[in-house]
Amino acid sequence: MKEQTFSAITGQVSYNEFKKEVLNDYRLAMVSRETSLLGRKEVLTGKAKFGIFGDGKELAQIAMAKVFQRGDWRSGYYRDQTFMFAIGESTIEQFFSQLYADPNIENDPFSGGRQMNAHFATRSLDENGNWKNIAQMKNSSADASPTASQMLRAVGLALASKLYRANKDIPGADKFSDNGNEVCFATIGDASTSEGLFWESVNAACVMKIPLAFNVWDDGYGISVPKKYQTTKGDISEALKGFRLNKKDEGMDMWEVNGWDYVKLCEVYEKAIQQVRENHIPALIHVKEITQPQGHSTSGSHERYKSKERLEWEREYDCNVKFREWIVETAIASEDELVQIEKEAKAHVLDAKNEAWKKFLAPIKNQIKRTSDILDNVAESSKNSAAIQQIKNELNTKPDPLRRDVLSSIKKVLRLTRLENIEAKYDLLNYKRSLEAEAKEKFNDYLHSESEYNALNISEVKPVYDEGAPLLNGFEILNKYFDYVLTNNKYVFAFGEDVGKIGDVNQGFAGLQDKFTENRIFDTGIREATIMGQGIGMALRGLRPIAEIQYLDYLIYGLQPLCDDLATLQYRTKGGQKAPLIVRTRGHRLEGIWHTGSPISMILGSVRGIYLCVPRNMTQAAGFYNTLLKSDEPAIVIECLNGYRLKEQLPANLGSYTVPLGQPEILQEGDDITIVTYGSCVRVAQEAITQLEEVGISVELIDVQTLLPFDINHTIVESIQKTNRVLFLDEDVPGGAAAYMFQKVMEEQHAYYYLDSEAKTLTAQPHRAAYGSDGDYFSKPSADDVFDAIYEIMSEAEPKRFPSLS
Repeated sequence: MKEQTFSAITGQVSYNEFKKEVLNDYRLAMVSRETSLLGRKEVLTGKAKFGIFGDGKELAQIAMAKVFQRGDWRSGYYRDQTFMFAIGESTIEQFFSQLYADPNIENDPFSGGRQMNAHFATRSLDENGNWKNIAQMKNSSADASPTASQMLRAVGLALASKLYRANKDIPGADKFSDNGNEVCFATIGDASTSEGLFWESVNAACVMKIPLAFNVWDDGYGISVPKKYQTTKGDISEALKGFRLNKKDEGMDMWEVNGWDYVKLCEVYEKAIQQVRENHIPALIHVKEITQPQGHSTSGSHERYKSKERLEWEREYDCNVKFREWIVETAIASEDELVQIEKEAKAHVLDAKNEAWKKFLAPIKNQIKRTSDILDNVAESSKNSAAIQQIKNELNTKPDPLRRDVLSSIKKVLRLTRLENIEAKYDLLNYKRSLEAEAKEKFNDYLHSESEYNALNISEVKPVYDEGAPLLNGFEILNKYFDYVLTNNKYVFAFGEDVGKIGDVNQGFAGLQDKFTENRIFDTGIREATIMGQGIGMALRGLRPIAEIQYLDYLIYGLQPLCDDLATLQYRTKGGQKAPLIVRTRGHRLEGIWHTGSPISMILGSVRGIYLCVPRNMTQAAGFYNTLLKSDEPAIVIECLNGYRLKEQLPANLGSYTVPLGQPEILQEGDDITIVTYGSCVRVAQEAITQLEEVGISVELIDVQTLLPFDINHTIVESIQKTNRVLFLDEDVPGGAAAYMFQKVMEEQHAYYYLDSEAKTLTAQPHRAAYGSDGDYFSKPSADDVFDAIYEIMSEAEPKRFPSLS
């Protein structure tokens, strides 16, 4: 029995080696379980805000870790602590540091205190933001809480292996891949497979044939809702049978195994992952009969919704209990040996927890000590001495003090002494400023890259035109540009709906798939969420994807991974990971309710951490692509749909000129009023300006070029100082992008100081555009509307010169 068992699990090894491996696994299972138990107590005692743990999944994750190799990637959710312990990418102390939200990146290397516990990430970048050799690392993409969101980036992480294997001429690729032999392990709870993101990801993985292993932890519930309400037939394997691999290698391998069966788990993972790795065929590993000893999280008790019979079954089939029984039954270890392991596990976790708490408190105690010393000095000279001492005493006696308590105490004293001229008060004020600066670094940095490749560091290079430069359609400018980029940068890939064979619906990639093959430019299905996921995962592995969303309206389908994953990636890893994805799309001036084309306010409110470029023509768009490909940051580029057939001169330096981000361009100088706009509205404004000039109104036209970032050098306020009037023009709904620009200029740039007339916005109607040319005219701002708005402003200022037209 023993010989047969250890041979099946670990191969031909000595019995002593086998016993050592099994007992090490048991030790790890007990350490992880004790971590969960003690972690819950820390939340319930108030030391941590919230806790979510991986108890009940220990054996499955130990088995998964055995086949996880260097170069592989995990794209998981917040119950994979045992796996991370097993591959050596998390210590128990680090786990507790994250539970306490320790902002020291040395203590919580996953997020620097920015994510709740069990949200793991390995650090792909060095301290300067440069790539490490991730092909030699065991990698975990940064976890995110939104249900099933990890499935999307998993598609891209696995696709990267396929692309590295197919494109062997990428220079330096061995830093990112070993000939595409890596597997992406996606983990998800059974109830979360109800999400459409899961189904879209499964379909995409099977269609593309990529090395992606879907690991479903099935504990029978989604919080309190049993799986009979979650999944058809109450079984995700049954529901997915249509995806089962056929004789043509279409679909995926499917495996089922119980989460308490140590031997079978090891066998299944060894066989399943070998096939995924070698053949690039996805697999589903459905791990059933998993228990959840502490319930879903610290926010509630599972005794409220599980029957007594179910709870009794869970106690009996707890994976650690069954593992222990198996060890004793097979005489691998004695009862005394296991008891000793269990005692050691408890002691180890307790020590790690205490050390994490000590490290978390130490800098706060130092702040309290420094603050108390200054407060004593302030109190000596203040008439509010008693109140100050009380504030100090309250701060010093807080049982679990936080940084906010220190700063709040300082602010209370500064308010008390606001009318007193006390020298020590200025020491307190200076200390407050230093604490605020420290807090900004700990809690607010890394929304964007802080490396030398930050997009704002890319110098402007203006386009150069040869004498007699040809006039081409806008799409032809882009086509020549993409041809140049794909020739000269082997890391660039382009994909999306209709991008491959026909070269996108507006022909920006026309003919390029034939030249560069389907391994560089390829079509996708109609599945915007996983298109974004493909791009995120590929970019996490060093590639430079250009992921196309056919029309801006369709970005809504892909907004979740952009908002929750890509936009927050550098922030939530505190510079540990980056994914410089470029999202290419087109919009503005579309017609019809579902092709209105300018949901800018929705995007602005969702993607902070991603740059938003809004070029007015294709030459400018190509300049943005050059800038972004020189940087290490993600961006969305919205090309003007009605600009592809307009003529533009072909720059001689097509592959090297750059458009700076956050720097508006003054397209026309004027004296009476400033128009601030972007994208297709630039041409609307230009048409109106011609009409305004006929009645003697001089307009200064500014194209903001990017909305994120926005006018970082305050160019617009300089224009308003000259004209003393401004109109913000946009085709978004009222209160959208125009209001955003208004706030930026009026509040941040203090332009109201220079106004002689009320600042105005001109937007679309508060509904999507009706269909047809009349629908567009009466729904979105036209040149006539711009004329009327500006004329009204001028009429109010100079009624005799500009009599009312209404």
